[in-house]
Amino acid sequence: MLRNGKFRIAAILLLLLIKATVHSQVPKNKGINHRDKEKIDNLLKTMTLDEKIGQLSLFRSGWDVTGPIINVNDKKLIGEGKAGAILNAYTVDYVHDLQQLAIEKSRLKIPMLFGYDVIHGHRTIFPIPLGQSCTWDLKIIEDAERIAATEATAEGINWTFSPMVDISRDPRWGRVAEGAGEDTWLGCKIAEARVKGFQGNDLKANNTLLACAKHFAAYGAPQAGRDYNTVDMSQLSLYEWFLPPYKSCVDIGVGSMMTSFNEIAGIPSTCNTWLLEDLLRKEWGFNGFVVTDWTAINELVSHGIAEDNKDAARLSLNAGVDMDMVGNTFLDYLPELLKEKKVALTRIDEAVRSILEAKALLGLFDDPYRYCNKTRQEQEIMTPGQLALARKMVSESCVLLKNPDHILPIPGKVKTIAIIGPLGDSKTDMLGNWYAAGQWEKCITLLEGIKNRTGEHMKVLYEKGCNTNDSDRSGFDAALKLAARADYIILALGENGWMSGEAASRSNIDLPGVQNDLAETIVKTGKPVAVILFNGRPLVIARLNNLPVAILETWFGGTQAGNGIADVLFGEVSPAAKLTMTFPRNEGQIPVFYNGKNTGRPFNLNDRDAKYVSRYLDCPNDPLFPFGYGLSYTSFAYSNLETNVDTRNIAVTVQVANSGNCDGEEVVQLYIRDNVGSITRPVKELKGFQKVLIKKGETKTIAFNITTDDLAFYHPDLKKYWEPGEFTVYVGTNSAETLSKSITVK
Repeated sequence: MLRNGKFRIAAILLLLLIKATVHSQVPKNKGINHRDKEKIDNLLKTMTLDEKIGQLSLFRSGWDVTGPIINVNDKKLIGEGKAGAILNAYTVDYVHDLQQLAIEKSRLKIPMLFGYDVIHGHRTIFPIPLGQSCTWDLKIIEDAERIAATEATAEGINWTFSPMVDISRDPRWGRVAEGAGEDTWLGCKIAEARVKGFQGNDLKANNTLLACAKHFAAYGAPQAGRDYNTVDMSQLSLYEWFLPPYKSCVDIGVGSMMTSFNEIAGIPSTCNTWLLEDLLRKEWGFNGFVVTDWTAINELVSHGIAEDNKDAARLSLNAGVDMDMVGNTFLDYLPELLKEKKVALTRIDEAVRSILEAKALLGLFDDPYRYCNKTRQEQEIMTPGQLALARKMVSESCVLLKNPDHILPIPGKVKTIAIIGPLGDSKTDMLGNWYAAGQWEKCITLLEGIKNRTGEHMKVLYEKGCNTNDSDRSGFDAALKLAARADYIILALGENGWMSGEAASRSNIDLPGVQNDLAETIVKTGKPVAVILFNGRPLVIARLNNLPVAILETWFGGTQAGNGIADVLFGEVSPAAKLTMTFPRNEGQIPVFYNGKNTGRPFNLNDRDAKYVSRYLDCPNDPLFPFGYGLSYTSFAYSNLETNVDTRNIAVTVQVANSGNCDGEEVVQLYIRDNVGSITRPVKELKGFQKVLIKKGETKTIAFNITTDDLAFYHPDLKKYWEPGEFTVYVGTNSAETLSKSITVK
């Protein structure tokens, strides 16, 4: 039944796509050439103060039933050369008209940046970033961002507010949907892949765009998991777990950085001089520009650190902010602040230069209309190859959480399938959150995907059963009647797309509404049941997990959601995705993550009744599903873990056998523990992985090579180095199921 993960889509489409995809090895900011430097120097000498402040102000566009629109006053400022960038403006004709205003009407003819939130695709919408991270496939993530960049630039966009690289250990926080999960090491790798996909080898190419790493910094660690809330942690935790992904973006050459809404140690990021100047620019060497998040400068007043918007403008500019996103504080107050000598012209000039340099890197001074090509808009959006990759990514991001009695894949003998649940035929929810210019009407739902796959061979029926988030059970009877007519049932459950993302924190992250009741009712029919989960965060599904059902976590898959899920359901693809964020048993365990510390009274699995240890009285310590977890339609057996330490190099090998009944991919994971350190170390830390195809009956030897650099950690002096001593090497199928071996590194 399985065919090595090959799709029925013609292979030539994918080959053409990959051939057209540019993979950059080191897409570093190559710097400004002499000609552009001279131009920028001359502009700075010529610009009026109002023109300079205009470059530091990000204005917004809107969208009406008739298409994109912009405020009349903002349009006037563009013509006067007092607007440097616009967000939410796209489509070629619209962008061309606005750029033409800047080039033909303004005095100095400085081109504008056009920014947009291209979070998981532009028109072709891919799985949400958290789902993408579960592929453990850096190449397909880079490919997806390359497609996103191609489509976005084909509609006039040259700057994206992505990637979001915030590490988070709290699934109550809705924006976990936009990140790569809880692990810092993996988060760094994924952050690099995303920047490379967006920026490519050459920012002057018309199909690459400027990336913006966000949210700097530690936005993913708000107290109580509540969006915009205070962040408070030790400097060691900040350096060890939360800062590295931003640093990886800087090292790979990201062109811009966005400040976070939160405070760190009492200072909001948007006015944090240590964060923006000392760390980002001086220590890390960042040479792009810093933009705030939406009205973040104005919000310094609510934080209680600025007296008013004028004071907020002073604090943020002096701290290192270069561009104000839609707050108008720079526009309204910098002239007055300059007169009062509360800000310096040299600081304004620094900010202006950084933005002009970004425009030069994009080639906008050479050709301000390079992103306004109608032929590209007509030919490079939602192509067959792009949709094929989106479908492939959906199937790669599906995590099989449970599969008793091999309920999945759907047996070929099945004649009638009943799809029941509020998310079985919901096009809008397939997009998830932050879906850019995605068009819900072009999404393939689960119902459509299964019908596309089965054709006339199986009868496919659908009944909603209940709504996603209310107490109405009136649809249960109709669902039961439909279930009685089928010999296989698929339950489509989860969250609505809007229930995760920004401003979408939830204190109760179980299945909302009466969906658990619906599941329990349908299971009583005795028919085989597979649950398909749609959600933007790890859910608390202990109640669902107690039922004799298969559970396939599919996240929100985007444009090709239904087709990609169907490829997994019918065995076209054997699931290989692994969780990048822990699933808790209940909310009381949160935050729960794999790389915690032991404490002086650690809980011991072999002595579950011990009282005076770090444990709960009413719940096990371990989560429902750990980091790195994911099942397959086949099975894998690990054996013969071997290590060899040679000076600074550590070689690790393990044998992995496919002991099941079909070919499959496995993500082999390597973890390290520093057993004794000068400061306490986590029980495990991910340091490597390999995703490998192993055929039925085949055994492969998987080799890892790490160095002492991989053993390094931050010390109280905030320096990073390793310490000789004893370590434990773990290799396995997830963070909880591993082989282990002790080594000594001198």
